[in-house]
Amino acid sequence: MHGPSSLLLATTLLAAAIPARAELTGDVRLDGSSTVYPISEAVGEEFQTTHPKTRVTIGVSGTGGGFKRFCAGETDISNASRPIKPSEVEACVAAKVEYVELPIAYDGLAVVANPANDWLACMTPAELKTLWEPAAQRTVMRWNQVRPAWPDEEIHLFGPGADSGTYDYFAEAIVGKDGGTRGDFQASEDDNVLVQGIAGDKLALGFFGLAYYEENKDKLKLVAIDDGDADNGAGCIKPTQATVENGTYSPLSRPLFLYVRTTSAERPEIKAFLDFYFENASALISEVGYIPFPPDAYALVKRRFEQRVTGSLFDGAESKAGLTILQLLKQAP
Repeated sequence: MHGPSSLLLATTLLAAAIPARAELTGDVRLDGSSTVYPISEAVGEEFQTTHPKTRVTIGVSGTGGGFKRFCAGETDISNASRPIKPSEVEACVAAKVEYVELPIAYDGLAVVANPANDWLACMTPAELKTLWEPAAQRTVMRWNQVRPAWPDEEIHLFGPGADSGTYDYFAEAIVGKDGGTRGDFQASEDDNVLVQGIAGDKLALGFFGLAYYEENKDKLKLVAIDDGDADNGAGCIKPTQATVENGTYSPLSRPLFLYVRTTSAERPEIKAFLDFYFENASALISEVGYIPFPPDAYALVKRRFEQRVTGSLFDGAESKAGLTILQLLKQAP
């Protein structure tokens, strides 16, 4: 005899015969750049909402500090605001750590002053070099030493610490490769500390990622940069999504990266996390103030991960202004 009870029993037996889908578990460990942190944080929060039994932990040791932990095998993914350096490549090779380099977004470095500063609107890279090169330490200490029309007042400098990829990129783009900068400035790996310092000091000048300026634009004054390149348009250019993406904000535009260990990439939670990253990158990157790549580029980045293409697109070289990530990815194996 067939009836509701028989149907319920059959349904119950069928359900018991089909194994339950395993819920994703495991830890995803990241560390590195404070610039990339907000992107990975946004992705991590959304990922854990979708997969509540996973745990995403993100440190902020700076790009250099992150690579130290990564090459020591302590993390799965390294957030980086510059390509991996040759010395870091050597450390990973020595530790038998292979990795896949994944470009994820564009960023511009913002040069910022205090809003009460009424003499500064635009600087040239040469003026920034005069101010920040190692020879300026304890020598170029006043605004009028950079430009005579500026006031005879002390200048107070703020910037990321030496472990920061933002520091490395600024030093290379403004001072020159391996030049470093003067050391007598207020340094912090925490961009919020820099924001507070500049916002509280009329004589301050500093730099950090554009997204931190966007978050704090009511407290800071954005300085335009005139690189003297007629191809970039006339005069002083401020960093915006358009000027960073098209390279006219020069020389302070750059790509941002994830590096993932190939051994970690085989774990289902890491693969799911990175798939989620690629699928949601454009929306979440824009949401936290950075500049996403075109969709074609993300398809190539995802393919790079799926094929486990190891090594760097940059052959260990520092990032250069005006790089077209899409072109680099198309040329890559």
